Amino acid sequence: MKTRKIVITGGPGTGKSSIIYNLEEKGQKCLHEISRQVTLEAQKEGIDQLFLEKPLLFSQKLLEGRLNQYHEAKEFESDHVFIDRGLPDVLAYMEYFNTDYPQLFHETCEEYRYDHIFILPPWQEIYTSDNERYESFEEALKISSYLYSTYRKYGYEPIEVPKLGIAERTDFILSKI
Repeated sequence: MKTRKIVITGGPGTGKSSIIYNLEEKGQKCLHEISRQVTLEAQKEGIDQLFLEKPLLFSQKLLEGRLNQYHEAKEFESDHVFIDRGLPDVLAYMEYFNTDYPQLFHETCEEYRYDHIFILPPWQEIYTSDNERYESFEEALKISSYLYSTYRKYGYEPIEVPKLGIAERTDFILSKI
């Protein structure tokens, strides 16, 4: 059985994690966002904000982690697996921050393909910041536009999830797969 890999993406504070948790509550197989884990590991090594201090190293670690998730998703005995952010997210953020990256990043996005992309649009009413989410809502809007364009660059047509409650957004996603 080929396990379909389904990405849920969107700018900061759009509800991705809440939807992933809701999908899990409904018995769906999910892989969680790894950027906070990468940040926490760097903090243990004395780097307060790896993304700000060494953006290329941070992005390399994200790319490796998301590639590992891609391979991990194939191991599930399930029709599909939901993944909180995909490989193109790394490039979208690097483009947003105008950071150069090796050709390997592009090649990785070309080679490892997802089956469905769901994108959550910016939504000011639910947006909050915290210790790891330091972007303003205006920055989140810009990041979102980079996510749309990056996924389209790689031939995806992201399905936009409507601004509804968590359960309704989850049901919308499930109805489209």
